[in-house]
Amino acid sequence: MVARRPAIAKSAVATGKGDDGTTGLLYGGRIAKDDPRTEAYGTVDEAVAALGLARAELNESGLDELAESVLRWQRELFVVGADLATAPEKRERLEDGVTRVSETMLDGVEVELALWESAIEMPREFIVPGETVASAALEMARVILRRAERRAIAADHASSLGSAWIVPYLNRLADLLWVLARAAEQAAGAPATTARVR
Repeated sequence: MVARRPAIAKSAVATGKGDDGTTGLLYGGRIAKDDPRTEAYGTVDEAVAALGLARAELNESGLDELAESVLRWQRELFVVGADLATAPEKRERLEDGVTRVSETMLDGVEVELALWESAIEMPREFIVPGETVASAALEMARVILRRAERRAIAADHASSLGSAWIVPYLNRLADLLWVLARAAEQAAGAPATTARVR
């Protein structure tokens, strides 16, 4: 005999459709929750959350310019997530910079990377994260983004993503987050700790 669950109030969040281990894609279709594509956009979502922690700490520390930069990348990562969550045959329905990663987005990261690099003193050795909460959160977001990059490559190998820009965008943004972590340390007057023991 199968146990019946008691009726509960309807939820605006929980639909129950994913109870079978699948999840919906934008513009239709369902795939397994452990599909490489799902793994990729789920990992991007993790990076957005880690950046939220960094932004909250940057705001708390009065580092408004850095916080605004982080918010920009959080918003753009939603574009990456939308692109990854769309079946290749439905990508024509996406819009550059809104739901589809574009070359212009990659250019924007590269411009910002050059600006922040010129504004800080670049370390010449490997850095141990943890000088400030904000820089540590940025480093956490960076390594999550590196995992998202690996997941996106795996998804592309499994079934083409249909995008030439997702992987380069994730790669370059991870570089930028490393630089932003250094900027957060230097703005707080907390010199980075090198990996080499002196």
